[in-house]
Amino acid sequence: MSKNSCVIYAPVETMSGYGARSRDVVRAIIELKQEEWDIKILPCNWGNTPMNFIDNNPEWEDLRDLFIPQLTSQPDIMIWVTIPSEFKRIGKYNIGITAGIESTIAPAEWVEGCNQVDLVLGSSKHSLEILKNSKFEKRDKNTNQPIGQVSWDGDGEVLFEGARLDTYSPSMFSSPLDLDYILEDWCYLYVGHWLPGQLGEDRKNVGLLIKSFYETFKNTKNPPALILKTSIMSSSYMDRDEIVKRIKEIKSTVKSNKLPRIYLLHGDFTDAQMNNLYNHGKVKAMVNLTKGEGFGRPLLEFSLVNKPIITTNWSGHIDFLKPEFTTLLPGNLTNIHPSAANNMLLKEAKWFSVDTQQLGFYLKDVYKNYKTYRNKANRQGYHSRENFSFEKMKEKMGSIFSNKIPEFPKPVELKLPKLKLPKLNKIEK
Repeated sequence: MSKNSCVIYAPVETMSGYGARSRDVVRAIIELKQEEWDIKILPCNWGNTPMNFIDNNPEWEDLRDLFIPQLTSQPDIMIWVTIPSEFKRIGKYNIGITAGIESTIAPAEWVEGCNQVDLVLGSSKHSLEILKNSKFEKRDKNTNQPIGQVSWDGDGEVLFEGARLDTYSPSMFSSPLDLDYILEDWCYLYVGHWLPGQLGEDRKNVGLLIKSFYETFKNTKNPPALILKTSIMSSSYMDRDEIVKRIKEIKSTVKSNKLPRIYLLHGDFTDAQMNNLYNHGKVKAMVNLTKGEGFGRPLLEFSLVNKPIITTNWSGHIDFLKPEFTTLLPGNLTNIHPSAANNMLLKEAKWFSVDTQQLGFYLKDVYKNYKTYRNKANRQGYHSRENFSFEKMKEKMGSIFSNKIPEFPKPVELKLPKLKLPKLNKIEK
């Protein structure tokens, strides 16, 4: 039986959130459809993020066997795991998989991209809602006169980003990760990139986190520490030095001779090393002041080790973080600052700004009343494992594909009947 051809365009080799998402998507499709589909991967980059994930994680090496350098024919099914502006109508049936946008408005190019595919799978309710609600007036390039509205009213489903329970889980054993140089036994952890934007305006809000942590615990006897697992673009020495410089600049603005310590973890970690970090005895809780998430993978992964989480109460991560089990900070929507705006994060769009007074209160309260928050975290961990695992994601993907993807005509082998020819007599000369 001939198989349907399937090509997946995805940044599977990159050290990025989209890289992790695309690897899970590819693995799920292989496990679901390898008997029915001829699956190939068209690898791509993801901004300036390193493309060495598979080199550092050899258990994913088999994906390279599926790589193709370019398309040579129209596939039956084309799947894009990227931002919607890159979606194209190439296959007989086209699927776009995206984390969407982290603000309140998606760019017009993203909306038009959604119209290029038959099905959009968003990582969260937030990502789909923003794509659906973003509408633009289209104008003639020559006359600048309005000629209609750009909007997406196509088919969309939420396909959450499931975590791998065989990788991220609470450990009863001491972590092999060496953090002996960290003097404190009680640390908050932040995981994520340090993205463009002035203090309090970068999307992950790393600068404000550092400033608020210093202000909250200055002049405190035996304060906790903050561990930043972060980078700007790469794992280079220059990247690390720039982060150290930024931390020092923020520290210099806090008026105190007694400040808590902040430690920087920089460089590429494997999935196993990240799980070891989450489980380390010195890491007690995660804090993330994100202004917006399409999903928020580190928050889901950390929830699986049953430790408290402090984060913001808006966008993709509230699909899986329960307010009764985690600390979701209040705040309000504010315009994206020009220092953070770009062709994707529009300056006329809004995202979340946290209430810093509430942040300070909960940073202290989680530290002082840890057992109460740890008990809640155990329940969040159970909720995440039961509802947001890789297996649950794969199960939902299978259901969506069964309901949405049509049957394709199969080539039929032409079998001609055997003709019985009359016996010919040899003619003598």
